Amino acid sequence: MSQAGDAPLDLTSCDREPIHQLGQVQPWGFLLSATTDGTVRHASANVAEHLNLSPEAVVGRRLDQLLDRSSLHDIRARLQGLQGQHQTDRLFSLPLIAGRPPYDVAVHFAPGDAPIMVIEAEPSAAEPRFDAVGTVKGMMSRLLRARDLAGMHDRAARQVRAVLGFDRVMVYRFDADGTGEVVGESTAERLDSFRSLRFPASDIPKQARALYCRNWLRLIADVAAVPVPVLPAPTPGERVLDLSSSALRSVSQVHIEYLRNMGVTASLSISIMRGDELWGLIACHHAEPLLPSFQRRSAAELFGQLYSLQIESFERMQAAQHDAEARAAQERVLSAVSADEKIGNTLQRVAEEIRLLIPCDGAAIHTGTHTETIGVTPDEDVLAGIVAMLNRTDTSGIFATREIAVHYPPAAAQAEAAAGMLAIPISRASRDYLILFRREMIHSIAWAGNPAKVAERGTDRLHPRRSFETWQQEVRGRSGPWLESERRVAEALRVTLLEVVVRLSADANDQRRSTSDRQELLIAELNHRVRNILALIRALVQRSRESAETLESFVTVLNGRIQSLARAHDQLTDDRWGPVALRGMIESEFHAYLGDRQPERTKLNGPPVLVEPQALTVLALVIHELATNAAKYGALSDRHGAVDVRWVLQADNTLLLQWRERGGPPVNPPNRRGFGTTVIERSIPFELQGQAEVRYLRDGLEADFTIPARFVQIGVESQQTAPVLPRRTQPLRVCGIAMVLEDSTLLAMDAEEILLDLGFDKVEVVGTVPAALGVMKRLGRQLAFALLDVNLGDQTSMPVALALHKAGIPFAFATGYGMGLDLPAELAEAASVVPKPYQRQDIAELVGRTLGRE
Repeated sequence: MSQAGDAPLDLTSCDREPIHQLGQVQPWGFLLSATTDGTVRHASANVAEHLNLSPEAVVGRRLDQLLDRSSLHDIRARLQGLQGQHQTDRLFSLPLIAGRPPYDVAVHFAPGDAPIMVIEAEPSAAEPRFDAVGTVKGMMSRLLRARDLAGMHDRAARQVRAVLGFDRVMVYRFDADGTGEVVGESTAERLDSFRSLRFPASDIPKQARALYCRNWLRLIADVAAVPVPVLPAPTPGERVLDLSSSALRSVSQVHIEYLRNMGVTASLSISIMRGDELWGLIACHHAEPLLPSFQRRSAAELFGQLYSLQIESFERMQAAQHDAEARAAQERVLSAVSADEKIGNTLQRVAEEIRLLIPCDGAAIHTGTHTETIGVTPDEDVLAGIVAMLNRTDTSGIFATREIAVHYPPAAAQAEAAAGMLAIPISRASRDYLILFRREMIHSIAWAGNPAKVAERGTDRLHPRRSFETWQQEVRGRSGPWLESERRVAEALRVTLLEVVVRLSADANDQRRSTSDRQELLIAELNHRVRNILALIRALVQRSRESAETLESFVTVLNGRIQSLARAHDQLTDDRWGPVALRGMIESEFHAYLGDRQPERTKLNGPPVLVEPQALTVLALVIHELATNAAKYGALSDRHGAVDVRWVLQADNTLLLQWRERGGPPVNPPNRRGFGTTVIERSIPFELQGQAEVRYLRDGLEADFTIPARFVQIGVESQQTAPVLPRRTQPLRVCGIAMVLEDSTLLAMDAEEILLDLGFDKVEVVGTVPAALGVMKRLGRQLAFALLDVNLGDQTSMPVALALHKAGIPFAFATGYGMGLDLPAELAEAASVVPKPYQRQDIAELVGRTLGRE
């Protein structure tokens, strides 16, 4: 990071470094920029390795003279679909250059006065067996099973590591002051944990955080790689090509040195966004050079976007729950108001209610010249000084601080009693307050290195710190933080308490003051509503680009559809991917909306019909959309309506499925065809070659669907039988390290998740025989159990099984080819077998049998 002239070098210098205009790219691919007419403006110096032309010969030519015209047509089509700057699109396995293998390509427009197309290409490392959509779907399904936010972070780290192959994957959350904390982690066994360590704000400068908001994914494949300049270099006064959205953009030397000091050779970061703000990062580190395929990086980026939405949804759900509690507290506060008692007595009871909602150690109620205290508070003199300080402060809203002494130094001596406060103005005219106090919270922060030594001065630039050993800092004089949810509650209560004071005013002066307070109440409420409306409009504008009306509806609809597919998938796997009962699938969709009230509101009538697996997910999505619409707008949206679903096998063995809604609100045909309507009307005709007819009758929606005979078969009526007792009578108790040998990423993650849930301390996941034998050599008798996929593509797991058998380590086989295996004689008696796809109960039974702990 060079500095011009005599400008002083300090940590703010890093914030000013133009890291998006370094004029260099990483060497694993090449870059071209061109005007909209196709004239090349820039080329990376390594373009000769790909086009057999020097950069000087490339600049000034037209793209159609350099690149395959069909591929260029596809690139222009993708560029046409981009909405503004900082958006990127991708093309996979594109025959970009005649006579050369295919390339993976990223395209975007560089910021500037005139549009500049930027094309970045790297040799394609296509993985035909890697299913990006299925991988992301499986990752999200496992993520949604987390019980809390901490569990979700660990699952996210573990799954990203399984997909990308890095030694360490961390979920890194930014605090309000720019510092970061590792809140989730998955690491190789040889590495120390960074969990709960904090990193100074200067580790990721401001302009780097700004770029993370534009680029969801950032890869450094090899810190030792020599960067490639982008030619020609700008002339004096010419604008430098802005590489903010570039996938190949080179890296600041300060950051390269920072990674080397950490022992990191390759890194990858995935942004976690909350709206327009950077919530955190999924940070990946590797000790050796690593370039995951373009497909895997794109899948990880999509997962990061969905993960961001899930975090935001989870936090909004928590906020909504807290807001509901606040509204209930407001109602209790209003009900506590009595016209027959003094204002001080009423406010004391109000303060007790608020303390239940916003935890604190003490409270003070200041009205006029009188102050009442509850619990632990500062002494009378310090309290009077705090009130005087508040009177000098703009108190049109709440005032919260973790360190009162910063604003009123004499309070430092009483931090043990009250270090932080939250002041709620309750009558602006006379400067009355309800003040909540929290004691000093003495605690230690574990930093990844001394935060005071974040950089070292060099001769011409700053060098990042070299030590990342855990450094403990004792923090005194500060209270615990006032959470954003608590601040919102306090602001809402401020408006309510203004009304309380108004209602308790008795004399003429109070009456005149009440007019002002009531006006403030109306202004505060109006301000609150306007802020909410502006926030909603902002969200609508932001999400319209992604074809979603609001973030909440996007997350809800997405989760609903994923859950519908998950339920259908569960039914398929429960029946070993065989035909599934139509009635059971429909009942599960209704149960998601009606729960135990399902029989009262729905009527299902038809013969026992089974649906083939290839048609079940289509039907499940259609039924899900119908049930969703019925619950939102149709017969299930009030207390009176009902849905009647009938089906019959016709003479040609096709299945006629009829949906009838009655008793709900009057039906109006939709003004537009949304995604849900498209699913209902077009999925069955398009994917199953069946028929679909939807009628928006005034009395209720009607729909008829015809499913071709090849997708259905007659079943057997289920009989009521005595309940089957669980197969296990005692809980399974396991510990130690397990190993999974599996060449499918999705199935490996499933098996890992199940074994961890069963109680194993750690699971080593490998995909080849040599890797499995390496784990055995490293762990020895520490290995407690192994689950082996039989078929590993061009080899089998039999050598590993024989080695495990010889070492006396329990193991079992997994296979997707049925339960019959042709095993060597020495393994025939020792090995157990579990079928694919993996089910938790099956693996639990298998582990129990194998370890002999039934």
